[in-house]
Parts: sequence; structure tokens; C-alpha cells
Amino acid sequence: MSIPRSVADVIRRHVTLQVESIDRMYLNVYQPKLQAEKQAACFFRFHRGQPVASSALMGVMTNEFLAKVDAFVAEQQIPIVHFKKGQRKDDIAADYRRRFQGHEGILFLGKAQEKVSVFRTEKRSTADGRKYAWIVKSATPVNQFYFYGIDADFGPFFLKFCTYFPYNAKLCLNGHEYVKRQLAKEGIPYEALDNGILSCADPKRLQQICADLSAAKIDALLRKWLAKLPHPYTAADRQAGYRYDVSILQAEFALTQVLDRPQTGRIFFEEVIRENLDIGRPDQVQLIFARRVTKRTPGRFRTRVLTQGVVPALHVDYKHTKIKQYHKEGRALRTETTINDTRDFAIGKRLHNLPALREIGFQANRRLLDVQRLSHDCLIGEDAFRQLNEPATVLRQRASALRFADPLVQALFCALLVFRLLPRGFSNRELRDHWAPLVGKTPQSITPGQMTYHLRRLRLHGLIERVPKSHRYRVTDQGWRTILFCTRCYHRVLRPGFAQVVPREADSDIPLRRRFDELDKAIDAWLADNELVA
Repeated sequence: MSIPRSVADVIRRHVTLQVESIDRMYLNVYQPKLQAEKQAACFFRFHRGQPVASSALMGVMTNEFLAKVDAFVAEQQIPIVHFKKGQRKDDIAADYRRRFQGHEGILFLGKAQEKVSVFRTEKRSTADGRKYAWIVKSATPVNQFYFYGIDADFGPFFLKFCTYFPYNAKLCLNGHEYVKRQLAKEGIPYEALDNGILSCADPKRLQQICADLSAAKIDALLRKWLAKLPHPYTAADRQAGYRYDVSILQAEFALTQVLDRPQTGRIFFEEVIRENLDIGRPDQVQLIFARRVTKRTPGRFRTRVLTQGVVPALHVDYKHTKIKQYHKEGRALRTETTINDTRDFAIGKRLHNLPALREIGFQANRRLLDVQRLSHDCLIGEDAFRQLNEPATVLRQRASALRFADPLVQALFCALLVFRLLPRGFSNRELRDHWAPLVGKTPQSITPGQMTYHLRRLRLHGLIERVPKSHRYRVTDQGWRTILFCTRCYHRVLRPGFAQVVPREADSDIPLRRRFDELDKAIDAWLADNELVA
């Protein structure tokens, strides 16, 4: 089995399964007609027919809701867990899931006190001193009820209710768990990761199931459990239009690439961390998210490398959105875009915007990998260099190599730079007139046949092309980039660099020579310390 040599080589040759899927989603479940103070007042005054809207009426609703919850818990014999500060809720839920024997149901009811925005009543005075009640919003600690459950289609989830008016809720689900349930229902064998798929007997169907997770299915999950769980609103309230709606608080979009062996992932991250630490700069973020970044664009753009134990993770921040890339369980490369504010991309928060958000999240993952693969793909550069320095065969026509260090080749490159911008291109004779002085000859001493030989190998290597229906040539885009880079490296880097480093008579006080001498001494000392023969 070959050892990967670059980021591109890992992605191109060592990925055994690639899956794009929605990961975790955290949704806001709210009453759209009860989010403002006036709306709350209208609910009690005109819908419920109360003479005065006050928090006392909200207290009555709360007590009724709590009584329903108590009755539901007693009837279903559901355990109650009081969460403590700093306690990981997911760990407790995982323990209950391991012990759960049913197909679907509520595992336990968790209770915690959290600060949220609620309505309360304050006393105000008119100009003549008369007192009246007025509903306002304020933040206060309120009990939260966490219904942790398992759904037949979605697997683990939780629905969190605030126990005070307007009883907003939160729904948390996992797209990977949904996929596992669907694979099992269809009888498709698969091997699971902790939060993903390691292998699957039908990868195409796997990807189709991931793509089929829609906003409508998520909304149906919510409606199903709202009907099963105690509800703070009566049937009359719901008939009057006081129904829950859903918006997106957080959405994670994951690209999982399963690797053939752990060593492949380690090599990938060594290359990524060494070569891509600047990827959080605005001009790089622009490439990843396809969003124009200007001086007026608010937010933070940065790259962080975090090491937990010996497993590195690359984090890229863009406003409220983050991309995390890490080696999952030593088996897979996980690239994960987490969108915490849909308005970062001028998209609304309602659940029906999920398709547009999904496209942005998955494209961000792909673009990050593209930037990593193309920006620092040494194999692509090595292949291009080898193609230039080795003989070429095109349609059974063979041309000799254009060796980088050959003075004749460097002279050809310099001559071709002159003709790049000429719309009519150049002829055999025009190239000869420019090339001959560069190799110390006269144009008359070079025959047309010799020039035809050089034109042919330049053409077969893709550096020039013939102008149709003529005997003229023009420099290709690939040829322009190649000859410009090669001539600049040769004349501006290698020749002056070797002049300072190699000859014994070079000035020893030149900075480059001094650094090379220090390096040479350090290598000699290391060889001596390790008793190695140089």
C-alpha cells in the first residue's frame, strides 16, 4: 500500500467512503404570535377574554402545564433527573439509552434552571397618578424541562420546554442517527462510527438517505412529539392559530471521508497544519464561503490548531460560523461546518430555509478541502515539473525533454516571453531571430529545420500551439505560466543563490552564505553526536 505524500494524495487515493450529511441540529420552537409584549396582552385580553392581561394569568397556565407534566410522568413511569451545575447532560442521556429496551419512547425527564427571556407584569402610572399593569420582557431564571427520548425514525433527540409563558422550546436531533435508523429499516448492512458511518454495503443509497433528510421530515418529528407530550396550550388555543413554529438556532453540516488506515489521517493533518495555518485570513475565508469580505464586514476571521491529547483539530472562524476539521476516532477525516446565525449568509432562520443553508454548509466543506488540496498539492507541481523535464509522447509523436537547467531551453523560454502579448503570434523565423543571440549565435547560423525541432517539442509539451490555417504559433496560458515561473526561478533565485552559497571565493559575510555555513556546521555536529558517517 502506497504512503500518501500530500493533502491531495490522501483525498485522491486513500478515501474509502465519502458521505455528506446533516449532523446535529438545534432548533428553536416558538409561538410566532406571542413574541412581543402587545401580542401577549392580546392573547389574554381578546383570545382568552380576560379583563386584564397580567402575569397572574400566566401563572395559572404554568400551574396547569406542570400538573399535566406530573400526570404524564406518573402514568408513563418516567424517571426524573435534576441536572447539577457543570454536569454533562449527554453523558446521562447515553447511560439511559444503553439501558432502554423499547423501540421508541421518553427515556427520562431532566430538570434544570436556566436564565431566559419571559414576560412579567410591572406597575405603571398615568399622568394623573392612576396605577395600571403593563406586560414587559425580562430575563430571569426559570425551570426547564428536558424530555430525552428515542424516535423510531430519528433515534435520540430531546425537546426542552420552558415552564413559563410563552413556553418556548428547543428541539435537538442528530442527522447521523436518522441515517442509521433508515439503513437498519431497509436492511442495508453498515458499520457505525460514534457519530457517522464507517462503511456501508450501498454507498449510493446511503448518500441518498442523507440527502432526503428534509425540513418537512424534521417538522413532522416535532409535531409527532408535541402531540404525545404534555402541551401548555389547549386545543382551542391551537385552533385559534397559536401553534408552534420552528427556526434554526444551530446547524452542523458534515463531510466524512473514511480513510484506509490511521497513518493516512496523521499524514493529512501534518500537511494541513504545516501548510494551511493562514486559511482563516479574510481572503482565504472568501474562497471557502463564497462571500465577499470587505473592511466593513463584521466578525472574526482566524485559524486555530487545537491539540487534545495527540489528536489535532483545525478550526476556521467566519463571523458566527465555524469549520472544524479533525481525525475522527483515528478512522475518518471529518470536515464540519457549524452555522450559528443564518443571517451571516443573508438567509432567514425559519426551518424552510434548510435547503439553502445545507448548500452553503456543504459547499464550505468542499471549498476548504479544495483550498487545502490545490494550494499546497506538491504532487500536482511535481507531475508538472516531471512532464516538462521528461520526453513527451502525444498521439504517437515523441518530443525530447525541456530540461530546466539546459541553457538552450532557458534561452527558448526567455525568447517566448517576448511573444506572449502579440495577437498574431510568431513565426519560425521571428523566434529564431530572438533566440539566436541568447545562445551566442547569429540567426543565419541556425537552420529552419533546427527551429522546427524546437517548435515541435514546445508544442507537444503544451507550451505553444499553432494558429489555425497558418504557419504561426502562440504561447498557451499553461506555457505562459510555466516559462515565466521557470525563467524567474532560474535567473532570480538559483543563479544568484548559488553564486552566494557554493563558490569558496564567495564573500563569507553575505547573509545567505552565513546561514548556510551555520546549517552546515549544525549538521556536522549532529552527525558527530550520533556517530554517523556523513
